[in-house]
Amino acid sequence: MMQSLPLRLAQAIFGRPPSPSRKFSQAGIILDPNQKLEEENLREYWPHQFYPVKIGDVFTSRYQVIGKLGYGGHSTVWLCRDLQQHAYVTLKMYGHGSSHGRREKEIYEHLRNVKSSHTGSLLVRQAIDDFQISSADNTYSYQCLVHPPLAMSLCELRNRVIEKVLPEDLLKPALIHILLALDFLHTEAKIVHTDIQENNVMLSVEDESILVAFEESEKSSPSPRKIDGDRVIYSSRDLGIPKVHGRPILADFGEACFSSRIEKQWEDVQPLVYRAPEVVLRMPWDSKIDIWNIGVLAWGLFEKRSLFHARDSNGNISDSHHLARMIAVMGAPPKETLQKSEYANDFFDSDGNWKGNAEIPSISLETLEGNLRHTQQTSFLCFMRKMLQWKPEDRASAKELLADPWLQSR
Repeated sequence: MMQSLPLRLAQAIFGRPPSPSRKFSQAGIILDPNQKLEEENLREYWPHQFYPVKIGDVFTSRYQVIGKLGYGGHSTVWLCRDLQQHAYVTLKMYGHGSSHGRREKEIYEHLRNVKSSHTGSLLVRQAIDDFQISSADNTYSYQCLVHPPLAMSLCELRNRVIEKVLPEDLLKPALIHILLALDFLHTEAKIVHTDIQENNVMLSVEDESILVAFEESEKSSPSPRKIDGDRVIYSSRDLGIPKVHGRPILADFGEACFSSRIEKQWEDVQPLVYRAPEVVLRMPWDSKIDIWNIGVLAWGLFEKRSLFHARDSNGNISDSHHLARMIAVMGAPPKETLQKSEYANDFFDSDGNWKGNAEIPSISLETLEGNLRHTQQTSFLCFMRKMLQWKPEDRASAKELLADPWLQSR
């Protein structure tokens, strides 16, 4: 009779067997059912919008949910353990019928098929798996994406700094990583991100102890939760601060599009304060809106306030206030730009003079910039002006920005 192989030899030949699922207590603090919790506060929330995930659930006989990392306008995000690969992963579970989920799945499928040696390809988040699940009665379906875990966002990193801004020695390498990722997207993947902001740039996990600690915390102190009929809504748990910060990774492709599919007519994209002039003026746009985003992002990370405001004093969205601030920072827009936008007639007369209902503030990049002096400030603002241009064709490319003297200086 054949002797059984030694365990190590068997694993070398056949691979390590899947891990068993783990037990998680359901005895966490029960919150007031009458108080809205997390995703329930979304403006368009409805009970079946999100799949009723429970901590401890196992999906596709492979991914066991450990705890909730967060939520967004279109999805909930969970830390899981891959029982087959014996590794931590992040599960992003989109709401029922979400176009963002379909779009992001398509983008990640395309990225997987792009064969590239570009350094930036390693700085773009990847999906390692995707699947769909249905509600118990098969009425609703939910798109799921599986990613390597990421740690805090640049927004969270900035808020952990005492001054609430990134110093130059952190800002420059962060921008270099983002621009490398963007150059890959624009030149090889042919993708426009459209949503580059500090919440969508996250640090890679180089210190797995924060993931282990997250799991142990969930076991010893289960997350507070709200019971709503047969649904459980959990409080998110912070991943914690790693001992070593990883590399910035450009993430969240739910708003991304292929360059070849960009409509020749205007489409509303970008978060309010990040919107490029051509988006505000309802003109066709291209990949250069991402370059504008980088400029607004760089300013927000380095200075104590946003460069642009897109609301009036009552908190209402106001293109007039947004454009007035752009004029203050960049000067009046070229006439040929205004002639391409019918919407521009609401804000400019036939000679290109401002007639909007917001006053143009007496500010400039020089008066707003508060961290640098003399030649250092001049060099930084020169970098900014390569991105903050009315005409998209006047903005530098990601590759050109990577060679900028301020960005490369130490």
